Amino acid sequence: MKTTIFNTPIISGILRFLSNSIMSLVGWHVEGKLPDLPKYILIGAPHTSNWDFMLFLGVIFFLKANVRYMGKAELFRSPLGWFFYWCGGIPVDRKKSTGLVEQMVNACNKSEKFILTIAPEGTRHYVTEWKMGFYHIAKSAGIPLAMAIVDGKKKIMHVGQVYHLTDDMDADIKAIKGFFAGMKGINPRKKYITLKD
Repeated sequence: MKTTIFNTPIISGILRFLSNSIMSLVGWHVEGKLPDLPKYILIGAPHTSNWDFMLFLGVIFFLKANVRYMGKAELFRSPLGWFFYWCGGIPVDRKKSTGLVEQMVNACNKSEKFILTIAPEGTRHYVTEWKMGFYHIAKSAGIPLAMAIVDGKKKIMHVGQVYHLTDDMDADIKAIKGFFAGMKGINPRKKYITLKD
């Protein structure tokens, strides 16, 4: 298993203690647990604030998960490239002939365990629909989705609901929308729409 910030001995334990303490201090808690599956995509929404990243880190440390994320290839070629790898990053090179989906599927196939985290909105700003990369990666790799639902009103992160994609994309999208229906993020002033009908 790849060594990252989430499973480095001693360091991960210290960071877990700090993140759990901070989450408790600000009143956030986690309900549920991640699925006991070797590979899946963890989608998190609504994404309405810069604080979502800190909340995400707190939840991941709390759940003792070792997750991955996508990053621009240029970041990993810089002097700090090792840091982005250590944080679980997977470089995505948009100049390659293979697209983002294919690169993520290859990374998934090469790994014994693979939890890829994605914020489908792609931005904390208002959007009318999600980017569908998460769906196409999961479908092509043959892996399920797991939900990380931000309930800003109650300060709860709901995790663990699993959805296995079918051959009916429209039905899949409708079902995924249902998990996040009515949820508001950390910043409730930002309107939230899950997926365009």
